[in-house]
Amino acid sequence: MARKRTPTLTEAEFKLMDVIWKFGKASVSEVLEGLPDTDAPAYNTVLTILRILEDKEYLRHTKSGRAHIYHPLISREEAQSTAVRHVVSRFFDNSPEMLMVNLLKDEKLDPGELTRLREMIQKSEEQE
Repeated sequence: MARKRTPTLTEAEFKLMDVIWKFGKASVSEVLEGLPDTDAPAYNTVLTILRILEDKEYLRHTKSGRAHIYHPLISREEAQSTAVRHVVSRFFDNSPEMLMVNLLKDEKLDPGELTRLREMIQKSEEQE
């Protein structure tokens, strides 16, 4: 039975997914080539993590000769949305407002970022 998809990716899982999202699909060797040399784990470690991601239903594979080619089942945007929903649920009592207040209070946002946030809020209000 497949593992239940967890709401967030571990750091190691994210690094591999990042390569696959960039390439669109990749073999284990291609994933290794796409990682920075300083972060490159062993071939068997990459294979194990890809199998975990497949069990979690983040990836699927097809065969190409002897190689497995891994394809993402979810987009980067979908993974981002899932991670944000998880953070809002876990740390902010399901309140996006509390998350935004925390970000505005703790983060140093430049004027351009604040302008874009205002525009997004205004656009959201207009769609209601």
